[in-house]
Amino acid sequence: MSYQALARKWRPRYFADVVGQSHVVSALTTALEQNRVHHAFLFTGTRGVGKTTLARLLAKALNCDQGPCAEPCGSCVTCVGVDEGRFIDLIEIDAASRTRVDDTREILDNVQYAPTQGRCKVYLIDEVHMLSGHSFNALLKTLEEPPPHVKFLLATTDPQKLPATILSRCLQFNLRVLRPEEIAGQLEKIISAEGLTFDESGLSTLARAAAGSMRDGLSLLDQGIAFGNGAVTGSDVRDMLGMIEHQHVDTLLRALASGEGATLLDTVAQMAMRSIDYMGALDDLLLVLHDVSLYQVLPKAVAAKQGDSDLVKQLAQDMSKEDVQLYYQIGLHGKRDLPLAPDPASGFEMTLLRMLTFRPAENAAPVSGSAKPKTKAAADAPTRKKAESKTAAPAGLDRAVAPPDSTEPATRVEAPSTPANEGAKEPVHDLADPDTWAQFVQDAGLKGVSREFAMNLAPQTYDSARGILTVSLTPSLARLHSKSRQNALEKALTQFSGISVSLRMIEAGEQAPETPAQNQSRREEEEKERAYKTLMDDPMVKDIMARFDATAVPESVRPGKQQRNSE
Repeated sequence: MSYQALARKWRPRYFADVVGQSHVVSALTTALEQNRVHHAFLFTGTRGVGKTTLARLLAKALNCDQGPCAEPCGSCVTCVGVDEGRFIDLIEIDAASRTRVDDTREILDNVQYAPTQGRCKVYLIDEVHMLSGHSFNALLKTLEEPPPHVKFLLATTDPQKLPATILSRCLQFNLRVLRPEEIAGQLEKIISAEGLTFDESGLSTLARAAAGSMRDGLSLLDQGIAFGNGAVTGSDVRDMLGMIEHQHVDTLLRALASGEGATLLDTVAQMAMRSIDYMGALDDLLLVLHDVSLYQVLPKAVAAKQGDSDLVKQLAQDMSKEDVQLYYQIGLHGKRDLPLAPDPASGFEMTLLRMLTFRPAENAAPVSGSAKPKTKAAADAPTRKKAESKTAAPAGLDRAVAPPDSTEPATRVEAPSTPANEGAKEPVHDLADPDTWAQFVQDAGLKGVSREFAMNLAPQTYDSARGILTVSLTPSLARLHSKSRQNALEKALTQFSGISVSLRMIEAGEQAPETPAQNQSRREEEEKERAYKTLMDDPMVKDIMARFDATAVPESVRPGKQQRNSE
């Protein structure tokens, strides 16, 4: 008998066998028990999380000889037929290969006919988002008014591509990505039933590599069994996947913590002798750094997830919180830049060198093996550090950093001191003046709705002694006001006026002063009128209008840039 892949052999045959989708299973079994099964279901989620499996289980439950029931018997002709893929009233359609409207119409022409073998006819359309627009239109009418003996089960990895008209006619269930521990638990159950040897490290590594997909996890388990000659161990799995060894992770992070550049490069050279997945290697480093940061902040949380290893505890003591955060951010940038590097090995090495070189200045430590600076360079150190503080850190790193030095401990880069009043603005005392307010709105640099809010405020009174500016807003524009926008406006006002200013909002009356928006609108109208008058006074224009009996449309006249600049 030919070998059957584990993903097929261990496909769930009952709802209870489904892993990690209890929210969907509960809804489906309740609907079956109460005989309230909708005519159309949409299962969404990434690959290998159980979309078609749940659809087949629902088809089995609807047509079981003992049903419809929440727990199909699994032994009747219908259940066996569904499991073996030969139940005639379960019509499975791969939308990726049948996208034409003619294919869809051919399928739907048979919807009206009663089921041949079972209680109801079930259409399972996989990757339904691949259908064409015309195919969706052909499906829509049937979904809206289906015959009572028909159920539609749709599955997709990309529900955003489905028309809203299709979505509105389906009950939608979003299948979640499985956690590594859920996948590892199922893998352990399966490999134990198969009578094979394994260790927890091997299964946990496979579960993490599956990236939330149970089917991918089972496929990797098949591969691991073949690679390890019937045994699944951590070392074999890591060799199979080209992953970094645990001892390399330990050595690299300890070398980073102690600033041992030579050890770091020696370890990278050893890794280069193996077929390493450097993207996965960065992932391994980031996972440990995450556990270290979590242990530094919430030790109980990392203990609950069983990540409080001796390495994590030691690194949490040897590294500062700032160092860990910076290393993690550099690692993320390294993953982004790795495809752009001349080769993955050099990209990985450069990421580690960045971690070794850049660190928060107050935590900088000497790097062992680095050369002493020359006398001239040492003399120029203050100037050089000021220049490097602007350029040394990679893009996206917010903290001031300085390269560690073998002879001088790195110091925080300080900005030149400035007298408190030097360069300060003269206080603006007439904020209630409409022209001053209009000038403020123009210069404040406000964006979006915050600018629109300021443009429609009219200044009323200003108490300079208390720093309170009273402004009015038309009730019809009250939607523009929010606490965050008012805070932003007060901050900009304080910077503009030179003293602390707070706003007091009132409702605009009939005699409210002109707002910047009204001021701008008035100026534009005045410019249009002047432009129209200038145009009509032009002798050439008068001559053209007289010759051709032409007329000018005032609304079409716009002031030119030259006219605006001259004003």
